[in-house]
Amino acid sequence: NDGLVSVFSLVMGVAGAGAATHTILLTGVAGLLSGALSMALGEWLSVQSSRELYQHQIGIEKHELETIPEEEVEELALIYEAKGIPRATAEEMAQRLLADPATALDTLAREELAVDPESLGGSAWEAALTSFFLFSLGALVPMLPYFFFVGTTGIIVSAVASGLGLFGIGAAITLMTGRNALFSGLRQVAFGMTAAAITYGMGALIGVNLGG
Repeated sequence: NDGLVSVFSLVMGVAGAGAATHTILLTGVAGLLSGALSMALGEWLSVQSSRELYQHQIGIEKHELETIPEEEVEELALIYEAKGIPRATAEEMAQRLLADPATALDTLAREELAVDPESLGGSAWEAALTSFFLFSLGALVPMLPYFFFVGTTGIIVSAVASGLGLFGIGAAITLMTGRNALFSGLRQVAFGMTAAAITYGMGALIGVNLGG
């Protein structure tokens, strides 16, 4: 969705300024690469920072488990008690789980930090590559028509293709939200078309002023 809307708006802005088809394509390619790389870098930094934070927190838990194990037992017991387990049972569970060195740190990470020590939030590289390719895929939708059409025809075909893409994305979201597919699809189209119309208008305005 990000790739489709941003690059659709970008090429429409340039088209509104009266740019030639090859200029529109060049702008679209630049927007695709800059946007995809920016998204990939942002995802990598986000996931990697989260992983480093989790590793730091787990390191703190490991240190506390080695130096003040009784406090860790108490904290774990309070967590279980907050979940509705009777106090005596919660204390017994906490003592038994933390008594085993093989499971103690894993238990604390999952129960106290809500972190899976096996994954630590996922792979930063996987998130970056996924973001890059999904952004690029969306960005190709408004760009492809300009490889085959020029002038007003290219603008119209690009707008139609983008509208269909936006509708498909909006409708697909309902698989998770349970909302009406037609409503969600049309809402997505409305937002995307509004953004593109604004940039087209701004491009036309700037183009006229520069031409003058």
